[in-house]
Amino acid sequence: MSRGGEHNNVRSSRNKTIVVGRTIGEKRERLETANERAAAREKDKRKNRHRIIIAALAFIAIIVVLIVLARLIFVKPPEEPLIIEPTPVATAEPTIEIIDEGSTTAGKITSRMNNYLGLLELDLKSYGYQPVKAVIPQGSIRQVNIYLDGYTGYLKTTIDRSASVTAEDADRMLRYLAGQGITDFEYVDLRLDGRAYWK
Repeated sequence: MSRGGEHNNVRSSRNKTIVVGRTIGEKRERLETANERAAAREKDKRKNRHRIIIAALAFIAIIVVLIVLARLIFVKPPEEPLIIEPTPVATAEPTIEIIDEGSTTAGKITSRMNNYLGLLELDLKSYGYQPVKAVIPQGSIRQVNIYLDGYTGYLKTTIDRSASVTAEDADRMLRYLAGQGITDFEYVDLRLDGRAYWK
């Protein structure tokens, strides 16, 4: 091979290694640009995440505001609490004669017994009966026998039961006896809840 052919071979191999129109530093610049692009992409991703978080928080804030407005518009404000005053205990003074067979001091009975007799008198009158007298049997502190105008017998009652319930039971029992044609009886016992006896 001639010298000229060798020169041509060296030249062509040089041409292959040298890139025409590019510098040696171009590769480095391109790498930096790629790194910058990666950093820019990462920055954009962070911005997008921040935008999503801000949008979610704004959405939640709007929902909360709408709920508060809906409650203000549609929900009635609570009314003032209802204060229930205790009902005063009914008291009444009896007008009928009271005989205490066990007392040595006439007319000395407890205030509870006195109140019970006053209320029972009023309740019996509301059913159309006229109480005449009350007798507290000897040895008893709770039992009271009530005598009614027009009846031969008496009503056995106790202050442990409500006067109004006792009067209601007495009315039922007296109407039952009248319906059975029984006009004379020794007593009607009203001391037990839900039961009444007569003799």
